[in-house]
Amino acid sequence: FYEMFFDDAVKATKILHITLTARGNSGGKKIPMCGVPYHAADNYIARLIRSGNKVAICEQMEAPSAGKKIVKREITKIITPGTFIADDFLDNAVNNYILSLNVSDKKFGLAYADISTGEFHVTELDSRESLFAELYKISSAECLIPESFSKDKIFNQFKDVNLGAITVNDDWMFDYELSLKEIKNHFLVQNLDGFGCTDLNLAVGAAGALIRYIKHTQKSPLNNIHSISSYKISQFMTLDDSSYRHLELLQNQDDLSSRGTLLEILDMTRTSMGKRRLKKWILNPLLNVNKIEERLKAVQFFYDNRRLLEETREFLSNVYDIERLSNKISMATANARDIVSLAGSLKTIEELKAKFEKHIPDILEKLVLKLDNFADIVEWVEKCLIETPPNTIKEGGLIRQGYNCELDEVKAVALNGKDWLIDLQKKEIEKTGISSLKVGFNRVFGYYIEVTNAKLNAVPGNYIRKQTLTNAERFITPELKEWESKIIGAEERAKNLEYEIFCELRNKIGSEIKRLKETATAIAEIDVLSCLAENAIISGYSRPVLNDGNKISIIQGRHPVLEKVLKHKEFVPNDISIDTDDNRIFIITGSNMAGKSTFIRQTALIVIMAQIGSFVPAQKAEIGIIDRIFTRVGASDRLYKGMSTFMVEMLETANILNNATDKSLIILDEVGRGTSTFDGVSIAWAVVEYIYRKLLGAKALFATHYHELTELSQIMRGVKNFHLAVQEWNDEIVFLYKIKEGSSDESFGIHVAKLAGMPQFVVKRAREILNNLQKDSFMGNIRLRFSEKESHLEKVSQLDFFETSKNDHPVLKKILDIDVNSLTPLDALKKIAELKTELKEETG
Repeated sequence: FYEMFFDDAVKATKILHITLTARGNSGGKKIPMCGVPYHAADNYIARLIRSGNKVAICEQMEAPSAGKKIVKREITKIITPGTFIADDFLDNAVNNYILSLNVSDKKFGLAYADISTGEFHVTELDSRESLFAELYKISSAECLIPESFSKDKIFNQFKDVNLGAITVNDDWMFDYELSLKEIKNHFLVQNLDGFGCTDLNLAVGAAGALIRYIKHTQKSPLNNIHSISSYKISQFMTLDDSSYRHLELLQNQDDLSSRGTLLEILDMTRTSMGKRRLKKWILNPLLNVNKIEERLKAVQFFYDNRRLLEETREFLSNVYDIERLSNKISMATANARDIVSLAGSLKTIEELKAKFEKHIPDILEKLVLKLDNFADIVEWVEKCLIETPPNTIKEGGLIRQGYNCELDEVKAVALNGKDWLIDLQKKEIEKTGISSLKVGFNRVFGYYIEVTNAKLNAVPGNYIRKQTLTNAERFITPELKEWESKIIGAEERAKNLEYEIFCELRNKIGSEIKRLKETATAIAEIDVLSCLAENAIISGYSRPVLNDGNKISIIQGRHPVLEKVLKHKEFVPNDISIDTDDNRIFIITGSNMAGKSTFIRQTALIVIMAQIGSFVPAQKAEIGIIDRIFTRVGASDRLYKGMSTFMVEMLETANILNNATDKSLIILDEVGRGTSTFDGVSIAWAVVEYIYRKLLGAKALFATHYHELTELSQIMRGVKNFHLAVQEWNDEIVFLYKIKEGSSDESFGIHVAKLAGMPQFVVKRAREILNNLQKDSFMGNIRLRFSEKESHLEKVSQLDFFETSKNDHPVLKKILDIDVNSLTPLDALKKIAELKTELKEETG
C-alpha cells in the first residue's frame, strides 16, 4: 500500500472516495490516514493529478531488520500534470507537454517537452498575439512561470489560454547563464550553436528552468531527452486561437471533441505516432512551396501505387508506439511486455522497409533511410524473453529457459523441491494412514503438513505443531523445514536473477534510444503521408498546385467535413477565384442556411489542407501561399470576464485588422451583427474600407446580411458581390447552395424561422411587419451616412442606396385627410370609388 497521512489523507479520501482511517497519535489526536494498493496506484494517482494536485512517491529503500523500528525511505519521484506518463491515462493521439514560459520586455521565450516521447522544443516570440496562438497549439498540461511574472498584472490576460496547471518557480531558475550551464551539462556540448539557439536568450532561460524542474521531479537522468529542436513561427502559417476554434480544426465548438473536425476527417493514421504527427501538421501548415511539394510528391507516389499503399497501411497497423515505448525503456519504467511489443514492431518495420525499392520521391527516400536495422535488438529480445511475459517484472516468469545457466540451475532446484513435496505428501499418507493429510504453503508460515482435528490422534511423534486452525492443525518436520529453506531460497533467487537479467536487457536497449527515436519519427511521417493518400483515394481529392503567387483559384471546391456529414445527400461544389487585383474582397449575401458560412470556411480549409501537403476536396486548385488565416465567425460571449457578445466580436475583428498582412486570407462572417443596425452597418462598412485601403494585397471573404455593403463594389475596384442562390416556388424557397456573382436583396430569415418550427402567428406577423418596413425603410440619402468629408474613394456616379418616391401626390393627400373614425361604410365605398376614378383619369 501507498499511505497518506494528516491533511493529505483527508483531502485524498474526498477525491478518491476511499475510507479515512487513523494510526497513532500526534498532539493527543489520532493521525488521519488512508491508503491505496500498490498495484493500482496509477489509477489513483491519475485521479489526484486530474484534480490539480501533485503527487510525491515515497518508497522504502531497505528491508526491515530485527530491532530496527525506522526504515530508510526516500521520495523517488514527483508526479505532476506535465510529467505523468502512465500509458493507460495518456491519450495516444495527444502529446502531454510541459511548458516553460520566460518573459522580458514584451518578448517571450518558450521551451516545452513531452517526457513520454522525448521531444524538446524552443522558440521566441515578439508579440502577445503570436504567443497566444502558439500556446493554443501547444495546449500544455503544465506551465512553469517565474514568480515575478505570476505577480504581474499582465498575467491575468493569460487566463483564457490553455496553459494547464500553473507551477511558479523562483526567478533564478530562468537565469540565462545558469540555464546555459544546465543545458550544456545535460547535452554534453560546448555551446548551443548546433541546436540553433544562438541569440535565443529568453528561450534558453526557459529551457534551463524546464530541464532542472524535470530532473527534480523524475529524480533520474533524462536519457530520453537528447536534443533540442528550435524553430521560428515564420516557418509556418499563423492561425490565432479564434481561427482554430471557428474553423474547428481539432475540436468542435459543441462538445470540444474531435467529432466533425478536420482532424477527424483526415485521420486515417494507423499508429499513435502518426496521429500525433498529423495533428502537428494541421496546426502548422507550411509556407515553403518546395517543402509542401515534397510532401505532395510522396502523397502522389502512394496515390499512384495502390498495392504498395495497401501493404504499407497493413504493416503500420502492426506497429506499436515506438516513440513512447523507447522512452519508457530509457526511463526504466518499461515492463517485459513493452519490450516484446517494441521488438515485434521493429521486426515489422524491417519487413516494411524492404517493400520500398528505388525511384521513390526524395522525402520518402530520406524517411526510409532513417528506418534503422534493429536485427540486434530483435535477437536480444527473442533470445531472452518468453513470447507472452506477465505484466510484473519482479515475480519471475519472464526469461526463456536456456538463456542463463545459473537461472536454469536455480529454477531446477525449486522445481525439484516441489516434486519432492508431492512425493512427501504421498509418503506421509501411506505412513500415517491419514488420507486427508496434505502438504501446503502459506506466505506467512511457509510449508506445512495439515491434519484435520478428527485425525489428530494418528499424528506421528516427529510432527512439530506450527499453526492451529478452527478445524485442523498444521505441523512441520525437520526434513520439511530443510527443504523449505532450499525451495524458498531457490524461488527468491530465481526471481531476483530474472529481474537482474531483465534490467540488463532493458538498459542495453535503452542505450539505443537515439536510433529508436529517429525510426519512430520516420514511421510517423510515412504514416501521415500514406494516410493522406488513402484519404485522397476514398474522398476523391485532387492534387493542388502551390506557388508564391497571389491567387487562389478553386474549381468545384467542397467542404471536407460537411460533405462527410451529409452522407446520403450530395454536396453542391462551388468555384472561387480571388486575387490581389480585381477580385480581392468578396461581399457575400444571401439567405440564412443558403451556405454562406460553408462557402467561406471551405475556402480556408482547402488552403490549410493544401499547405500541409494534402490533396484537397476540389476538381482543381491553385493556391498562392497564404501566411495567415484570420476568421471572425459566429457569436459568443465571455461574461465571466465582463465581455458581451459584441465586445468579443470587436476584439476578434480588431485582432484581424491589426495583424493581417498582404499575404493573409481574412474570413469575416456577420461583423457588426451584435449591435444596432446603423452601428453595425457603419462598422462593417468601415472594416471593409480598412481592408481595402490599409491591407493592400490581403484577400477577404465577407459574408453579411447588410445588403448596404454591396454598394461598395461600385466605388471600390476589387470589391465583388456574390450571393448564394435560392429558388422561390409556391411561396416557399429552395436552397440551391450555389455561389453566383451579384448581390441578393433578401435574406429569407422569416422562412428559416418557419423551418425552425416558429409558431404560425409569429411567422405571419413577421411577414406583415417586414412588408411595412420595406415600404418605409431608410429615408433620405443613405450614401451620405457613409461618405467622408474628404473621400479618398474613387469618385464615381451612383444612385442612392434606396430611391424614395414619397412625393406630395394629390390622391395621397386626400387619403391622409380622411377621418376614418367618422366615416360610415357607405361613405367609405364612395370615397374609394372617387379616388379610383381620379387615379384612372391621371394615368389615362
